[in-house]
Amino acid sequence: MTVTADAAGTWTLGDLTVNRLGFGAMRLAGDRDESIAVLRRAVELGVNHIDTAAFYFSPLRSANELINTALAPYDGLVIATKVGPGRDPWGNWIDQLRPDQLRGQVEENLRQLGQDHLDVVNFRRRSEANVADYIGALADLRDEGLIRHIGISNVGPEAVAVALEASPIVEVQNAFGVDNQPARQRELIRLCAEQQIAYVPFFSIVGGRAGAHGGAEKSVRAIAAGHGVSPAQIRLAWTLQLSPNVLAIPGTGSPEHLEQNVAAAAIRLTDDELAALSDY
Repeated sequence: MTVTADAAGTWTLGDLTVNRLGFGAMRLAGDRDESIAVLRRAVELGVNHIDTAAFYFSPLRSANELINTALAPYDGLVIATKVGPGRDPWGNWIDQLRPDQLRGQVEENLRQLGQDHLDVVNFRRRSEANVADYIGALADLRDEGLIRHIGISNVGPEAVAVALEASPIVEVQNAFGVDNQPARQRELIRLCAEQQIAYVPFFSIVGGRAGAHGGAEKSVRAIAAGHGVSPAQIRLAWTLQLSPNVLAIPGTGSPEHLEQNVAAAAIRLTDDELAALSDY
């Protein structure tokens, strides 16, 4: 029996209900035909939440263009993107933009995706920028009808509180996973749950990241062997069991890995297994 993304349950981003197992487009700038096939297969498997960005591109193609080709007109899908520090058309990183420059990024996402509005736009913070000014700029674009909902990325509890003073937000995107689970982020997951805000971790299935706790990989592999699944699937299952407001957006350009990622929606870890993976 094929597992579909709805096995992970659902969450509501504002007024948009999504399956908690979604898809991240960052790794889609490889083979064009295979990337399009992966996107279409993801939707066939019940994925209805696609996370992307205009700065996800290679010299040959962009994730947004692939999403547009594969999935437009997006019936029943929620497309979330991000703005803020990113890359210019030549691939150079831009570490800071003024709040008024977010409009250009929103319009570029609209153009690439072929949409007249964006479902969710996350402000991606990479410095000590005044969060309220940037969220306020996005709120103005929402009021114009270019954006439906606003989120924020790379932030702690204090920045989220500031953002909420400027506008309602529907999600927080931060790095979090078995190897990388700071106490401040665990607290932020709890605070987001209290306010019905989704917490969307990225890099959740990447093991052995710099600065991560090396012992986690051994525990993940042992639990994976017991379930007869891959370590990445265990990392996803753990992520989804953190809290009902946690969404997973694993990315891949491989059809085989896509099937495995979606199948993780049905894996249930025991309390002892969850505890063993929560000490790092």
